[in-house]
Amino acid sequence: MKQVVQNYKSGELALLDVPVPGCKPGGVLVRTGYSLISTGTELMKVSEAGMSMLGKARSRPDQVAKVVQSVATNGVPATYRKVMGKLDSYTPLGYSLCGVVEQVGAGVDDVKVGDLVACAGNEHALHAELNWVPKNLYAPVPDGLAPRDAAFGTVGSIAMQGVRQGESRLGEVALVIGLGLIGQLVAQLLTASGVRVVGADPDPARCELAERLGAAACGDPASPAVESAVAELTDGHGVDQVYLAAGAGSNQPVELAARLCRDRGRVVDIGKCRLDLPWNAYYEKELDVRFSRSYGPGRYDPEYELEGRDYPIGYVRWTERRNLACFLDLVARGRVDVGPLISHTAAFDDAVETYRRLEDGELKAVAVLFRYPEQADGAGASAAAPTVAVPAVRRGGRASAPVRSARTPVRLAFVGAGNYASSMLLPHLARRDGVELSTVVTTTALSAANAQRKFGFAGATTDLDAVLGDESVDAVFVVTRHSSHADLTRKALLAGKAVFVEKPLALTGEELTGVLAAVEESGNDRLQVGFNRRFAPLLRQAEQRFGPRTGPASLRYLVNAGRLDQGSWYLRQDTEGSRFAGEGGHFIDTASRLLGADPVSVYAVAASGNEDLQVVLGYPDGSTATIGYVTTGAAGFPKETLDLVADGKVLQLDDFVRTSVYDGRKRWVSSRLPKARDKGQSAELAAFVRAVRTGGPMPVPLESLVATTAATLAVRASLACGAPVPLAEAR
Repeated sequence: MKQVVQNYKSGELALLDVPVPGCKPGGVLVRTGYSLISTGTELMKVSEAGMSMLGKARSRPDQVAKVVQSVATNGVPATYRKVMGKLDSYTPLGYSLCGVVEQVGAGVDDVKVGDLVACAGNEHALHAELNWVPKNLYAPVPDGLAPRDAAFGTVGSIAMQGVRQGESRLGEVALVIGLGLIGQLVAQLLTASGVRVVGADPDPARCELAERLGAAACGDPASPAVESAVAELTDGHGVDQVYLAAGAGSNQPVELAARLCRDRGRVVDIGKCRLDLPWNAYYEKELDVRFSRSYGPGRYDPEYELEGRDYPIGYVRWTERRNLACFLDLVARGRVDVGPLISHTAAFDDAVETYRRLEDGELKAVAVLFRYPEQADGAGASAAAPTVAVPAVRRGGRASAPVRSARTPVRLAFVGAGNYASSMLLPHLARRDGVELSTVVTTTALSAANAQRKFGFAGATTDLDAVLGDESVDAVFVVTRHSSHADLTRKALLAGKAVFVEKPLALTGEELTGVLAAVEESGNDRLQVGFNRRFAPLLRQAEQRFGPRTGPASLRYLVNAGRLDQGSWYLRQDTEGSRFAGEGGHFIDTASRLLGADPVSVYAVAASGNEDLQVVLGYPDGSTATIGYVTTGAAGFPKETLDLVADGKVLQLDDFVRTSVYDGRKRWVSSRLPKARDKGQSAELAAFVRAVRTGGPMPVPLESLVATTAATLAVRASLACGAPVPLAEAR
């Protein structure tokens, strides 16, 4: 099996082939699905390993003291050999993972083979394909909790132990200094406990993230914003607790804690930060300074951790394992949200490169996960994630569409004239020069007549074949219910028409394959799917302001879809597919446009009891896009908000009303549109008509339309297996 290791003497990181650990009594053998990189603790260790010997000594005075004692006891030569031997050996990395029980040791009766468990321990929950984990260092994963999220169990327990040490009470105010991974979790746990949280971190992106996840206010500790927020929330008394989750060498966190804490408040040290306590400040307020030791009671006790001897609950309510189980329960119930903390998910085979990018600062991250070759599914069974095939586009030998005279109108037929066609498409086309609305086809005569009267169609009919056989019709618009899109598109392509089909192109892989078979058979690839958002003027303008990227990007897209009225045909999932299958392609296409590529993997997690989804898309250059598709949000909140972060720049889109681009100290903000949101329908239709008129390329390459459709379909596959689904072109 493979395991991430490091040589502390040379600093070398490697993915090493090592023997599979045995399954000893009192524990279980776990096949890892996801393991979490602690971007604080682990990167500090990696950084120390790259230092000179003098630098290592300065960073670890505790170890230097042991060396000095060994010299006094054993002499210089023996001590030197001992120290060099220890330094020049591989040590493991990692301490938080989720995986599937592969083998159960004697004396274990609370889990069975195939169960999903979260594991802890820097000797047992390692970045390795298989780990032996003793009984008190794992906890079963609650039903419905995704393995990816359960991999946060250990760091969640660390944050939880810190909060317990602070003894927070309902209605209090707390200050969290340092909004890295642990600080973000501390802030969420406090918020879930009814405590108002002020955060302090020099990174504005981390401050924004903490506020988005529930913190009352956040800001740079060097700015007056934090002090102002504390004064306002506490009527000038100061916070009840301060949590030190920073890891820098500065003494600023300790001094800030003294300044903003109330009289007889509590200061809890969770991270490894400098602690030169200013005596007067701490004495005058009689501050209570406490330390939080890792995951909780039981840590560093070999009888508890290795021999499985639990502490009686009447004497020790919250042990390591109970903290781990409690945190998993909070995440499963939605009281803590770890999804937005995930900056990057890397294949385990890319572990060494991922550490390098983190250490060099090329990859800016709060939380990074390793995804292992064999994924753990949400039901607790060990299974490899299926690969969703992206059908290959094969074109026949048909000649290109002829170039038309600029004076000849493009003749369009519409199949379907419902609400969307009548409100968002036909008004743009009816007043466009060089376009003739030829025929409208509907299932009922009256709806066809209404569309003819309102938009000026030359003819109206219920006979689709008559329209497809009309050689004067240049292009067909398919704007019907979702279940009919693929079949109507296939027929129109075979009839030699250019086709504009509203999303989705297909609801199943078989339907998508059928459309492409029609392209191959006819040689007609003149197809456009109604992914209009990529054509929105504000988005195009912001793209230009943002400029080209040099490194991977992180994109967040929140879609506040809202609830549907009872009786809506969108709810007929047995025939029309899920809501996301119907419109999710919009958001995937927009993300792919901004990231300049098609996705290569899809991972989806569904909330319990509703249609809310979190969809994470992976891209070839390491970029990620997270689409939050929610139906339970407030009706007054904007429907679509988007953030793109890369190369020290941020692009924000506010519901197609305003865009902003931040670049260092510069900020560009678009002018606010006075009347209506422009989501790109007009520009998309103009591009389609122009392509039909000139015979030029369609507005979006067919390969991209197919990839977006396959990615949308892969969401269902990922939900079924509880794991990321690779997208691979069919051969």
